[in-house]
Amino acid sequence: MATRHFLTLLDFTTEELLQLTARAIELKAILRSGEIYEPMKNRVLGMVFEKSSTRTRVSFEAGMAQFGGHAIFLSPRDTQLGRGEPVEDTARVLSSMVDIIMIRTFEHEKIERFAEFSRVPVINALTDMYHPCQLLADMQTYVEHRGSISGKTVTWVGDGNNMCHSYINAARQYGFKLNIACPEGYDPDSAILAAAGDSAEIIRDPAEAAEGSDIITTDVWASMGQEEEQAKREKAFASYQVDDRVMSAANSDALFMHCLPAHRGEEVAASVIDGPQSVAWDQAENRLHAQKALLELLAKG
Repeated sequence: MATRHFLTLLDFTTEELLQLTARAIELKAILRSGEIYEPMKNRVLGMVFEKSSTRTRVSFEAGMAQFGGHAIFLSPRDTQLGRGEPVEDTARVLSSMVDIIMIRTFEHEKIERFAEFSRVPVINALTDMYHPCQLLADMQTYVEHRGSISGKTVTWVGDGNNMCHSYINAARQYGFKLNIACPEGYDPDSAILAAAGDSAEIIRDPAEAAEGSDIITTDVWASMGQEEEQAKREKAFASYQVDDRVMSAANSDALFMHCLPAHRGEEVAASVIDGPQSVAWDQAENRLHAQKALLELLAKG
């Protein structure tokens, strides 16, 4: 049987994604009850970080420890990838020694090549094109607060980046409508958007896009690696802040989400992310539970 990987949300069926969310909620309850549950005892997760991240490292490492397994952190200094070894060679070697591999890197094509030559499951912990693990946590968070997201409306405010691409895929898989409020010149990938059909559309004005929405979500204006564009992006995104005006255009019980880190006063007003509609901290915690459910599913083969 071919090795299964999780490189985008499209690698799983809708039914599998919904089951994964339900399992994540169960695992959260098991952890909070104090019950010891160690389905991955003596198993090892290799964590390849070409891009640093607080939440990604802590959530995967803590998840493996809670499952009775072990996680090995590998920075660019700790692998031959950083010294120019072919991706295919690193994939062959690492996957001969560990049970699952997660990679946080730049080019999506690199993780696809790695997965092609890996004998164990590979998890996309972020590429420049997709961030599917964050979407698992976001969908779990919505279900916990409001129930099924099928038939709902989500508004993405900001850059048409990897998070936006993953929300487009999520709209297809979970059955919600996605409004994308982004400035011209920062649209999502046209092929990814086109593949979503009527599930996703661009509405330039954030307040107009937010009308009737159940989730308002955003990301920083300049992601890691785009620091030199900060001034240019501050100008382009100046009218794309999620503030009280945007939130008031959404449904009265709409939730605010942010994948973090957040820059108050830029992409989000402090009154919103620190306000009663924000579930950003639940999202952050749910990275742990959603990824544990993902590890468990992939470990079963």
